[in-house]
Amino acid sequence: MNPLSHLLPELESGLVALGLPAQPLAGRLLDYLALLERWNGTYNLTAIRDPREMLSKHLLDSLSMWRHVQPGKLADLGTGPGLPGIPLALAVPGLQVTLVESISKKCRFLREAVRQLGLDNVRVLDARAEAVDEPGQYDQITARAMDTLAGILAVGGHLLSPGGRLLAMKGQYPEAELAALPPGWRLESVQPLAVPGLEGDRHLVTITRDPAQAA
Repeated sequence: MNPLSHLLPELESGLVALGLPAQPLAGRLLDYLALLERWNGTYNLTAIRDPREMLSKHLLDSLSMWRHVQPGKLADLGTGPGLPGIPLALAVPGLQVTLVESISKKCRFLREAVRQLGLDNVRVLDARAEAVDEPGQYDQITARAMDTLAGILAVGGHLLSPGGRLLAMKGQYPEAELAALPPGWRLESVQPLAVPGLEGDRHLVTITRDPAQAA
């Protein structure tokens, strides 16, 4: 019996609001959340302690971008306890996720989560993003709370294939960050996101290579 089963109706409702199937996704997400809560007591993986708060601020927030994620290879940079990479790996068919994290205790948790959840479409790299020697190998990279857009591209842009995209989750519309995009990159879109149970602005910023610069 999952110790967080009392949260199942709220999670199912949130998934339906996001256009996702409630089951079996909710059950698997709840297993991940229970594991995260258990490890969090010892390893301090996330500052949010309350499981109900984790449900909205971690799980549903991560999944609010799912419609914009395409099947293929995705690197989740500075993933922490696996956010948004693990929820997306559970929700998006055909997605191959590499969780990139440089803090060893978080990597230990990630490997245990991958093992317990049977996530054969997820791998864990114990490394800083800039040290990942897999240039051009990813269709998408994402970072939920890692850095500015320019900072993410500086450490992880090399991982993207020529047609690859950065999917960056931001709060308010990041006007200053967009103005500071480095040469060779361009804005594709900024999509407002609605997260069930959360108020405040949330945006998904999609950045691609600039064809003119590439030429």
